[in-house]
Amino acid sequence: MRGMITGLLALLLLAACAAPPPAAPPPAGLDGDWRGTIEVPGAPLEIGVTFAGDGGTLDVPAQGLTGVPLAEVRTEGTAVTFTVPGLPGDVSFRGTLDGDRLTGAYDQAGRTLPFTLTRGTVAAPARPQEPQPPFPYRSEDVTLTSGDVTLAGTLTLPDGDGPHPGIALITGSGAQDRDETIAGHKPFLLLADTLTRAGYAVLRTDDRGVGGSTGRLDEADYTDLAGDALAGVALLRGHPDVDPARVGLFGHSEGGYIAPLAAQLAPADVAFVIAMAGPAVSGEEVVVRQQQLIGAQAGVPPEQLATQEAYVRELVDLARAGDLDGARALARETLTALPPGQRPADDQLDAQVEAQLALIPFLLHDPAPSLSALRVPVLAFFGERDLQVPPGQSEAPMRALLAGNPDATVVTLPGLNHLMQPTETGDVTEYGTIETTLAPEALDLVTGWLRDRF
Repeated sequence: MRGMITGLLALLLLAACAAPPPAAPPPAGLDGDWRGTIEVPGAPLEIGVTFAGDGGTLDVPAQGLTGVPLAEVRTEGTAVTFTVPGLPGDVSFRGTLDGDRLTGAYDQAGRTLPFTLTRGTVAAPARPQEPQPPFPYRSEDVTLTSGDVTLAGTLTLPDGDGPHPGIALITGSGAQDRDETIAGHKPFLLLADTLTRAGYAVLRTDDRGVGGSTGRLDEADYTDLAGDALAGVALLRGHPDVDPARVGLFGHSEGGYIAPLAAQLAPADVAFVIAMAGPAVSGEEVVVRQQQLIGAQAGVPPEQLATQEAYVRELVDLARAGDLDGARALARETLTALPPGQRPADDQLDAQVEAQLALIPFLLHDPAPSLSALRVPVLAFFGERDLQVPPGQSEAPMRALLAGNPDATVVTLPGLNHLMQPTETGDVTEYGTIETTLAPEALDLVTGWLRDRF
């Protein structure tokens, strides 16, 4: 869901900056590598900081953040402060240096949490499934055009004689790279590797405005995004090593909205559709249910959940009526009324308001017409413990909408979350701490389903 996955995962991206003390040279001995944790309640977040003069970098392995630049590294006696301008919410750290120990508080968008750093290098999170070269297949850097936007991507092609079936991958919400990097995981890299080894040509692309792709994702509607997916289909269909009659789409989460829509717009070009955790109800209903499940798990009081739902409903009503000025005013009023620990900083308010409005295409989208129009083979699968696209909400509607399709498979995989990782709780804060990128049973389901048909 646009903006939802990223916002829910990025615990580091939520608090307000304290004013730094006067500039002074960094204290002796500060330069070098440090490691430690931000004490997020119930889920300590490991970080690494490298100081170099009046700058440096920040790493958050569990969130896939590496080499984020520091700024304003300042001292006053043993007091140390620095900011992280590359992250939203005026991120700042303020602490006290005591030999090889730096302790203090981390601030972002009104939230303050303690942190502790000691000398050392933060370890990269274990990702045992991440593919490593050499690869037993070919890989090509490609570009493709969608309207006035150029998309950059990677095409992997099986060795051996073709033509091969082809698959274009569609990422979930937010600005995603071609690997759909989330919480230090690269699910689309793993998926492309698995499928290419199984004999399929796989295209994965950077979203608009990400990596080598031009354009702006926040200015694209669903017709634009469906056009991006179809541009990928066209590239595959035109490749000499790909069978143009066997090219399909794979969409994750919001990509599960886009893939059926693209197939509806160009039914002669799309041979199959696979949706992983793709919703079968409107975005409005998905967000409301998502807030209820995640909020309840986090201990949010029922009355606050009711207030959040009322806000979503009113925002949708205004957007559906075409009153974007009213929707913008509602978002601003709601954000400024939040308690101090949750309210955006003044210089972040406008951006937060526009981020709320960027959700409107998702909130208004109804997947029923495109799903019910599908007559190509369809695989839709969910994770039993998914709190973002819960199967209890989408599985039955998905079956009903695909009832007229002669080859539709709908499956819920036990014990898996929104990323198809094994989990006991489905808690979104666990994504980065789980070593598995995609459960083997999910990969086996996809490859087995494809082999039986293509």
